Amino acid sequence: MKRRNFIKKTALATAAFGIPTLVPASVFGKNSPSNTIHIGQIGAGRIAREHDLPSTWKHEVARIVAVSDLDSKRMLEGKQYIEAAYAEKMGKPYLEVKTYGDYRELLLSKDIDAVIISTPDHWHAQPAMEAAFAGKHVYLQKPTSLTIQEGRQLVEVVEKTGIKLQLGTQQRSSEQFRRAAELVRNGRIGTLQTVKIGLPGDPSGPAATPMPIPSNLNYEMWLGSTPEIPYAEIGVHPQHDYSRPGWLRHENYGAGMITGWGQHHFDSAAWGMNTEFYGPQYIEAVADFPRSGFWNVHGDFMVKATYDNGLVMLCSGNYPNGIRYEGSEGWIWVSRGNYVASSSDPVTQGNNAKALDASDPKILNSVLSENEIKFTQSSSHHGNWLDAIQGKAELLSPVEIGHRSCSVCLISHIAMKLGRKLEWNSSKEEFVNDAEANSYLSRAQRAPWGTDKLYQENR
Repeated sequence: MKRRNFIKKTALATAAFGIPTLVPASVFGKNSPSNTIHIGQIGAGRIAREHDLPSTWKHEVARIVAVSDLDSKRMLEGKQYIEAAYAEKMGKPYLEVKTYGDYRELLLSKDIDAVIISTPDHWHAQPAMEAAFAGKHVYLQKPTSLTIQEGRQLVEVVEKTGIKLQLGTQQRSSEQFRRAAELVRNGRIGTLQTVKIGLPGDPSGPAATPMPIPSNLNYEMWLGSTPEIPYAEIGVHPQHDYSRPGWLRHENYGAGMITGWGQHHFDSAAWGMNTEFYGPQYIEAVADFPRSGFWNVHGDFMVKATYDNGLVMLCSGNYPNGIRYEGSEGWIWVSRGNYVASSSDPVTQGNNAKALDASDPKILNSVLSENEIKFTQSSSHHGNWLDAIQGKAELLSPVEIGHRSCSVCLISHIAMKLGRKLEWNSSKEEFVNDAEANSYLSRAQRAPWGTDKLYQENR
């Protein structure tokens, strides 16, 4: 029997039992109405359950058919969560989700076309690179990377392999952020002069007493390329719920709010500032860092970024959470309003209710002409990614733009650490005449994990 006929007959047989055929979407062709994108979920924690999974399975073209997590308890609960969602959607048991304790085995599956990576920040760039080498499309939670070097490696791999990688900077699929950027880019507030971004810091925390490693957690692999330290629950994730995990507050695994929420707002601001592909010329910052306790990411802070055209971007927790564009003829304010990606987002809803505002209501009511700048409209960031895989749309948050917005976060963090004004060369992605600052552009990676080895082996 010819392969094509076999696939067709298998599809009919499995459809009769309500189980989707696990055949790569490429077999059917990108424009086929029977095209289904089979997706593996890597990381089954808070952001996956509350944001990435529901935002994906609502699209008919998507089928989430596998889940991987280094915590076997979370992996099993993720499997049950996905299966229950599809059963409710279809009105009957519909799908048996495969489980993988090691995501690299998931990437070997020819039944999977794409992956969603919802892992801790230190496990973003490496699995994204490995997925790209395996020919899988990627939806990657922000931040893009832990370091500038890691981010550039990822960009090169994605461009080399040609897969579709969407960064999880989902504000680009929010009407108010797109509208604000369009109005600013089209001069509705005159010449843009200053951008003020409100972003909270993180509080300090308690000391961490070393604990026995839970039998359900592969802690050695969870640490990955970061330094080996004794296990403590407040350094990883809660074992009994899906509340905000402690790793978000330790510099082994991320830089704190400046990358955690910062990439969202810096990315949206760059959209309006027309600086998506380059960074500031100068960066300076001050920040409070905890003097005791296990959590060691920054608390209160202020960042000032100055661009080569004189535009100044300020970021601090003293501003309301959102973005204020200030021009020579008015201002525009934009925020998430009452939207949160997960129930534990650190946003005070009452202070954040207005999603879009301006110095004059006429600015917001302005109609854009045919010749003015207009951006792609999207009501779903995950949907835009799925459309791009099918060749129906351009990615709203491709890897180069994601890397650049993350880079502004990372160099802001470096400026916080050094406490002095730094000059940044965007084209070379390095600081000017500053060896100490440049030493922060990469960091040691604990073998056998990390992007450096992977990058060198696959050049």
